[in-house]
Amino acid sequence: MNGIFIGRSKELQSSIDSFVDRVEKAGLIFREGVKAYLKKKPERFEEFYQELSELESQADVVRRDIKYKLYTFMLIPESRGDVLGLLETLDDVIDVAEKILEDLSIETPEIPEFLYEDFTDLAELSYNAVEELAKCARAFFTEIKLVNNYVNKIHFYEHEADKLEEVLKRKIFKCEDIKVFSKKVHLRYFAKKFALLSDVAESVAERIAVYAIKRRI
Repeated sequence: MNGIFIGRSKELQSSIDSFVDRVEKAGLIFREGVKAYLKKKPERFEEFYQELSELESQADVVRRDIKYKLYTFMLIPESRGDVLGLLETLDDVIDVAEKILEDLSIETPEIPEFLYEDFTDLAELSYNAVEELAKCARAFFTEIKLVNNYVNKIHFYEHEADKLEEVLKRKIFKCEDIKVFSKKVHLRYFAKKFALLSDVAESVAERIAVYAIKRRI
């Protein structure tokens, strides 16, 4: 069993591919937006934020279109619930990425230069998890035997993000140059938010793994 697109249901594949493409692009925009923020390029950062907001709206439209096709044309009835559940959770990835850039745009945290590399690396790890999640989702629909390979990679990136998040928090609170405690808390908040994206990617991947097992039974 390679995937769930059979017969007429192949009409859905382009729509689902389009949706997954947006999930992957959301991770990329998030990463580049963080880089622009850290490089103190506010105008470029705001462009990334607006682009991600527009992408989130587009993804909602595509997701509703897929739902309409599933029910109107009675396609892949045995997997319809799993597909809808997966789309909902994949959409969470876009929402979280958009929310992080929104918070950066509104709160404009002062990030010391000695923390730039750690914050950049944390954003990179979260992006890597999202990138592998997109591959995992595509595998579920086209070549289900590959799902676990991608799930394992996502676990790796999420674990690395957790470790770096802890390192970053310790640096923040041990730093004597940051005098105001509230600023330390603010930076800790964003370290947690950056790592959250990888957590969400892992959660979605685990759901895909369960769906894949169900289809093998």
